[in-house]
Amino acid sequence: MSTYIHLLKEWPTFKWEDDKLISLLSTVRHKQGRLLGKLEGLGFRLREEATLETLTLDVTKSSEIEGEKLPVDQVRSSIAKRLGIEIAGEVSSNRNVEGIVEMMLDATQRYDVSLTDERLFGWHAALFPTGRSGMYKIQVGGWRDDAKGPMQVVSGAIGREKVHYEAPEATRLHVEMNAFIEWFNNPIPIDPVLKAAIAHLWFVTIHPFDDGNGRIARAIADMQLARADESQQRFYSMSAQIQRERNTYYDVLEKTQKGNLDITSWLLWFLECLDRSISLSEENLSTVTQKAKFWEGHQAVSLNDRQRKMLNKLLDGLDGKLTSSKWAKIAKCSPDTALRDIQDLIEKGVLEKEEGGGRSTSYRVKNQQRTIS
Repeated sequence: MSTYIHLLKEWPTFKWEDDKLISLLSTVRHKQGRLLGKLEGLGFRLREEATLETLTLDVTKSSEIEGEKLPVDQVRSSIAKRLGIEIAGEVSSNRNVEGIVEMMLDATQRYDVSLTDERLFGWHAALFPTGRSGMYKIQVGGWRDDAKGPMQVVSGAIGREKVHYEAPEATRLHVEMNAFIEWFNNPIPIDPVLKAAIAHLWFVTIHPFDDGNGRIARAIADMQLARADESQQRFYSMSAQIQRERNTYYDVLEKTQKGNLDITSWLLWFLECLDRSISLSEENLSTVTQKAKFWEGHQAVSLNDRQRKMLNKLLDGLDGKLTSSKWAKIAKCSPDTALRDIQDLIEKGVLEKEEGGGRSTSYRVKNQQRTIS
């Protein structure tokens, strides 16, 4: 049986080698400052749009890491509604989406409010509004009790399971979580970005809930990153980058939890992942700017709800080419209605036909440099 770090005598006294982190940490902090500075110069509306896009990514990708795919339009509408941001093509959201959005916004918009066990219980209850995880009833809004056996992270088919990790016994949770919460809330002489990395690892190692531990750990890390930025506005998504590196994320986490209390490797990976996340956000900023400027330039154009919805999908990056049949399928209307919607947008100078044609005509936003696909 593996010896997990939470079983070591010195737990949770983490150690790391500063000289291996200092250069990368300096680069990440410089990129954070540069990104925040660049966005400060864009004006309130564009910063609002960037925050909406980032939080939408955070919510959808954090769930995707756990194998759950959320409807992006529902997540985006729910966040916009809660932040008071007006968007085109608003849709209603199911209670599962609402709960996850509620947790993430509480973490990032109220980053300066102390973390408590009751606050964490509220996040957990929001994640599981039915009291179930899939088909299984779980303990909601309270620490796990291990009534069904030890908390383990397992993969593989029944009978051939592989145990990747076993969490501390439930009897330890009160003491463990009190120590974690006290550390998280109190100022300590450590860079706030490193504190985000440690908080993520520490919480997910305790694994205090029956389910949802990964999503809550990432929300806690986002909360601490918001503290590092001293801003409610989010311009980069750590969860989106973790999802891209999902296998490596789990590998590094497992090795760290089965290692010793020197967590230099985990901190290096976290900083590298954050560095890539910020770099990607800088690249995506042009897309956010383009989208916001598009709606500013077409605010006087009369559009129906289907047209607004489809234009948003185009601007967000629709998979493949836009045809009238795809429009009808996504907008849930007849082919004739789809064709009328498209023709109306062509006449208003919003869409244009693509060159080539082929078996079916495809369309793009007019004056775009490339097909949105």
